[in-house]
Amino acid sequence: MNEARARFAAVVAPSVARIPLAEAALWIAGEEYPALDVDAYLDRLDEIAEAARDRLSAKDPVAPFNDFLFRELGFSGNTESYDDPRNSFLNEVLDRRRGIPITLSLVYTEVAGRLGLPVVGVGFPGHFLVKWTVKPEVIVDPFFGKVLSRPDCEEKLRSSFGAEARLAVDMLAPATAREILVRMLRNLKHNYLARGDLERALGAVDRILLVSPEEADELRDRGVLYLRQECFAAALRDFERYLTLAPHDPMAAEIRARLPDLRREAARLQ
Repeated sequence: MNEARARFAAVVAPSVARIPLAEAALWIAGEEYPALDVDAYLDRLDEIAEAARDRLSAKDPVAPFNDFLFRELGFSGNTESYDDPRNSFLNEVLDRRRGIPITLSLVYTEVAGRLGLPVVGVGFPGHFLVKWTVKPEVIVDPFFGKVLSRPDCEEKLRSSFGAEARLAVDMLAPATAREILVRMLRNLKHNYLARGDLERALGAVDRILLVSPEEADELRDRGVLYLRQECFAAALRDFERYLTLAPHDPMAAEIRARLPDLRREAARLQ
């Protein structure tokens, strides 16, 4: 296990009650950037927060905070190269001020948190958002740098999932640190799979399972990746665990049917 993976594993261990989210995100980037100075980027977030402090209004901090991040600093969505893996690395997002919804939301909540502002990440389907937990609540889309009404959220949902999609209360619920990290890593996994980079995709799944060891779909997907690389014993272990956790999953019958051949291959190579 390389140093970045080991440091990531330490900060997301099951025994950790409160994951340092920005640090964990930077250790994800650390595998791609071995010389990454994690402390320097944490300091960068501190500096952004301090620069924002004098611009805030006690009466209504939302508008000046948004103006500072989106217009003064220029953080925005990377609409030209959305699938660029760099959009998933917090160091690159801080350097380039471009990202995808979840990493821009991470910058937003981390800066807000340093100022004691009541902001949380929201795992909205298909497009991560942030929410000010004031009365009334304020929803912000950091990718487009704007405040959203509930009708805006409904329209966003329908544009992604069809005209029959309906906004449910839990769609705007706060996301946990573990949920955020899993979603970040799934984005990376899909980016790498689209490029045919099986080694990096496998690394993303490995880290998802460090964050959330009981993710049956990820065990299945890692088994498939191991199988494609002819690591039969490792694939067998993941498939067996997957079937224990999700015996009625739509893909379970197909995976179960592969096990006899897989056991023979694994035994042959011992």
